[in-house]
Amino acid sequence: MQQNTFLLYGANGYSGEMIARYATQYGLQPTLAGRRKEAIEPLAKELQLPYHITDLADTATLIALLQQFPLVVNAAGPYDITARPMIQACMQTNTHYMDLNGDLEVFEMLHAFHQQALDKNIMLLPGAGFDVVPTDCLALWLKNRMPDAHSLTIAFAIVGSSLSRGTSITTLQKLGLPGAVRKDGVITPEPVGKRGRSVHFPGLPKPLFTMSIPWGDISTAYYSTGIPNIVTYTGIQKGVWLFLKTQLLFNWLLRKRFVHKWITSIIQRKPAGPDAQTRQKAFSVIQAEVTNLKGEQLSATLRCAEAYELTAHTMLLIAQKIVNGHYKPGYQTPASAYGEDLIMEIRGVSRNTHL
Repeated sequence: MQQNTFLLYGANGYSGEMIARYATQYGLQPTLAGRRKEAIEPLAKELQLPYHITDLADTATLIALLQQFPLVVNAAGPYDITARPMIQACMQTNTHYMDLNGDLEVFEMLHAFHQQALDKNIMLLPGAGFDVVPTDCLALWLKNRMPDAHSLTIAFAIVGSSLSRGTSITTLQKLGLPGAVRKDGVITPEPVGKRGRSVHFPGLPKPLFTMSIPWGDISTAYYSTGIPNIVTYTGIQKGVWLFLKTQLLFNWLLRKRFVHKWITSIIQRKPAGPDAQTRQKAFSVIQAEVTNLKGEQLSATLRCAEAYELTAHTMLLIAQKIVNGHYKPGYQTPASAYGEDLIMEIRGVSRNTHL
C-alpha cells in the first residue's frame, strides 16, 4: 500500500475531477473510481492514474477495493444515498472516510457511526470542502476566544461564481422541505429564509443581504464548539428572499415529481460548473459572531478562494494529513480534527477579528 495514495470515488464529478487534477500539488496519487467506465477511464488515462469501476451496491467488490487503501474520498453525491454504504464498507476494511457532504441530515446520520469508528481506529470526516471547513474553523476560533459563548451565527457569500450541476441537483431534492436552526442544543425545523439580515463582509463595498438556511454548521459547529444555539445564513437578493417567504404556500408543489424532473432537465443543460477563469476571479466571504449570556459579542471574518476551488484544496490538504498518519479516530469535523487554523494553511485565506 503506497503512502501517498487514496481512493477517489466519484472522480468524474465536477469537484472529483478538480481533486484528481490538483492531487500532485500535495504529493498525492489517487486511484480514481466510479460507477461508469466511460466516465472514469478518459480522465484516468489523461492524468495517468489507476482506476477501478464499481457500484456502491456491489458490497463485496467495494470491500475488496477499499482493503487496498488507507483512505477513501467520497466525491459522489447525493450523500444521503452514497455515504451510508461507503461508511459501512469502511468499517469492514478499517479505511478512513472523507466526503464533500453539505446535507445537515447526512452529517447527523454519519455522527451515529462515531463509536464504531473509534473502535476501528479510523476517522470519519464529512464536509471536507467549502462546507464546512472555513466556517467550522472560524466557529472554533471564536469559541476559543469566548469560551462561554451561548449563540453562534454564521453567514457566507460566494462572489462571482455559481453552483455546479451536481450541487444544483442535490439542492433540488430538498425543495419543499423545511430548513433548520439549532436551539438549546437541539436541531429545530423552521422555514428556509425565515430570518433575513444584512451583513458586512470583508472587502465588499456595502453590506449584502442574507437569509437563513440549514447549512452544515447547524450540525458540525455544535460538535466542534458545543455552542447550543446556531443559525446559518447565505447571501441572496432581497427580492428572491421575499419571494421565498411565501414558500409554505407552494411546498406541496415543489415536492411533486414532475416539478423535480422539469427543473432537473434545465440543470442538465447547463455547464458542469464554473470554469477555471471564473473560479480564479471569484472569492468567498464569511462572517461569524458569538454572543454569551451577558450580551457580550465577538465577531470575525474570513476571505478565501472561490468555493469549488477552496473545496479541492481543503480536501487534498486533509487527505495528505491522513495518509501521513495524522488523524483523530471517530467522527470528526475539520476543526475538531485539525484545529482552528486548518483553514489558514490554504494559500490566500485572510482572517480578521471585529470586537
